[in-house]
Amino acid sequence: MNPDVNPPVGNGQETPSGQAPMPSRPTNPIKPAKRKAKPWRLRFRRRVDAIPLSTKLVACIIVLLTVGTIGISFSIRTLVGNYLLQKTDTQLVNQAQLIFNSMDSLYTGTDNDGRSLMNTYYVEVRDGNYKSTGAGSVPMLRDGVVSEPSLPADGSIDGITLGQPFTTQAVVHVTSDRVPDHSIMQAAQSPWRVVALPWSEKGKDGHVKNSGVVFIGLSLSDQIDTANTLTRFCAMVGIAVVLIGAILGTFVVQSTLAPLKRIEKTAAKIAAGDLSQRVPDLPENTEVGSLSVSLNAMLTRIEESFHAQEETTEKMKRFVSDASHELRTPLAAIHGYAELYKMQRDMPGALERADESIEHIETSSSRMTVLVEDLLSLARLDEGRGIDITQQVKLTSVVHDAADDLHALDPERGIACGQVVLRQGTNAEHSAELAFQQGTLPDVTLTGDGSRLRQVVTNIVGNIHRYTPSDSPVEISIGVLPASISPESLSRMPANERSLRHLVEAIEVGQSMQVGMNYAVIRFSDHGPGVPAEARSKIFERFYTADPSRARQKGGTGLGMAIAQSVVRAHHGFICASASEGTGLTLTVVLPIAPVEPHPMTSADAERRSERKNRHGK
Repeated sequence: MNPDVNPPVGNGQETPSGQAPMPSRPTNPIKPAKRKAKPWRLRFRRRVDAIPLSTKLVACIIVLLTVGTIGISFSIRTLVGNYLLQKTDTQLVNQAQLIFNSMDSLYTGTDNDGRSLMNTYYVEVRDGNYKSTGAGSVPMLRDGVVSEPSLPADGSIDGITLGQPFTTQAVVHVTSDRVPDHSIMQAAQSPWRVVALPWSEKGKDGHVKNSGVVFIGLSLSDQIDTANTLTRFCAMVGIAVVLIGAILGTFVVQSTLAPLKRIEKTAAKIAAGDLSQRVPDLPENTEVGSLSVSLNAMLTRIEESFHAQEETTEKMKRFVSDASHELRTPLAAIHGYAELYKMQRDMPGALERADESIEHIETSSSRMTVLVEDLLSLARLDEGRGIDITQQVKLTSVVHDAADDLHALDPERGIACGQVVLRQGTNAEHSAELAFQQGTLPDVTLTGDGSRLRQVVTNIVGNIHRYTPSDSPVEISIGVLPASISPESLSRMPANERSLRHLVEAIEVGQSMQVGMNYAVIRFSDHGPGVPAEARSKIFERFYTADPSRARQKGGTGLGMAIAQSVVRAHHGFICASASEGTGLTLTVVLPIAPVEPHPMTSADAERRSERKNRHGK
């Protein structure tokens, strides 16, 4: 074997001769620790998430106060300790000069062992070889306790820099048989602050020569005691601050989260089915107040949508029931007359009776065809199909043709044409209203679906023909009035007299301020029996008829006003029924034309605006 040839790399299996060995696939083992860490983190996070929010906030407040108090106390202790140490160094240097000036008193003011009971400074004099001369001062505490700084050995300075203070440990001696007090021993064991200064003296020949080194020390017991006292005081104050902060934090957190708890209770009541519940109002400048306002707005929309859905469902049920009933009647008539014809076709005079049956079948079939076409038209309008609102429609011609049609249907009826105007109110009780002003119909053109708008007018005229006496008068008017309301908002208003009053107020603002949108207003006022106030908004419901038997006699299906409302809303307009002056019913159709083009205010406009402000008490 050739020792230079590397062994094949593989999984330990031999490879055929002349083929390269297959390399083994690298493995990527999963560490067990990582697989175990994820469930542990999830459990920890779940436990943390299970803690109430108020408890978390109070705990955070306590932790922040504790950390802040500890940090402030440590900073104060450090600053005060450094300041006291600096003052001690200054004191040592200043006292050293006094010792130099009174060096001879060191020997006269000391006893035989070189100690002075009146001196609080430690003084040790060493010669030029750093050996102790025996001169100096050692302070003595009570109970025979002596504390000295730990200095370099005799004959050595051990790298100490002259003139630079340093800190050293204390060496304690007890010279009496009495047991010293704990406080005395603690003070004696305190470190020393020492400064080494050169010592010079004047010889007999008058020359100044370097005589050695003087060690001057001052115990740090007072400074340490001051720092410890300050630390205890800071700790006491810190504990008091943490406790007071915890109490105040708990109170503030509980009072702040109380509205959220009320919101939670309200949400529980709403979830139980009471959609009329609302969150208590709070100032909107707060987060909870803003949340309550948003929630109340959302709940109002949800309740309105829910009621609208219920109303739509009820209307759909009623519509299906009414449609089934209306379709069943002509079908039953067709089926009955067909059966009658089969029963009588072999009897004498069958041909005459067959013609009568076929006539009834044709009448029922025609009624059913009209009904199906109206239903199909409504379905297309609901889906947004079957209407093109991009045509230019001369609305005056449509209304004029409708007046001619009504005159052809009822030649004895008096029909007056004119213009729609805004009649200003005299006081707060008699507000402004739309009125009829006899004359020629003004020219009005707008963008819409001409055939569908003609269908609206035809349905209204057809109702007047069906449900009013043929000799009762009718006023038909049209006009263009500005209103400070958008077409989208106008089309969403319900078809009732309250919405009509709101529209009149918007027209007042639009005329005085010259803002908003120009609208074409068409009014059909009859003086027939009219409709009760509680039923006026129902005439736009599908299959609603005030007198179903009379409607069938004259070919009505109850879908005409529903189709008219769908077409008007598809044009972003508004239609409603109100009482006429005297007796009868007035149908008002409002269709958008174009935005108002502002023009300079005239004196008449300013006078009208002033009258309006005085009338409303503004």
